[in-house]
Amino acid sequence: MICIVDVHYEPDRVTAAAVGAEWDDEIATIEIVVRTKGPAADYNPGAFYERELPYLLAILERMPPVEAVVVDGYVWLGPDHPGLGWHLHRARGGPVIGIAKTQFAGAVSNDVIRGDSHRALHVTAIDFDAVAAAERVRAMHGEHRIPTLVRRADTLARGR
Repeated sequence: MICIVDVHYEPDRVTAAAVGAEWDDEIATIEIVVRTKGPAADYNPGAFYERELPYLLAILERMPPVEAVVVDGYVWLGPDHPGLGWHLHRARGGPVIGIAKTQFAGAVSNDVIRGDSHRALHVTAIDFDAVAAAERVRAMHGEHRIPTLVRRADTLARGR
């Protein structure tokens, strides 16, 4: 099982979502949503992980052991420049795969084109072969650029 996580911020609360399933599943086996009252920490450019990491760690405590955690963002922002996924790995261990929707200048990623889209997803990983991670993302369920379960985690985090 993998766990796909996402966090959404509103002025008065933060919502974290976790979706547990097998790589190629269409429907999640486990869905967890945690809402925290109050504003999130301020966004700190270059240290996005400081804002997001506490919510990811809290929701992952509620999940059973998984093969890998998939985050909305990068594991590596560039050589010797760790991203959110690296910080999550450092905090809890285990494989982490990052799926980013936008290119980050200087980031080295394995780009994946899915469906009819011409825009790549940018896949990075730690403690998991990066090429294999990209292939797994490419093969995930869904006809569109964003895999079905990644979209589901986003939808849950947004409260829809």
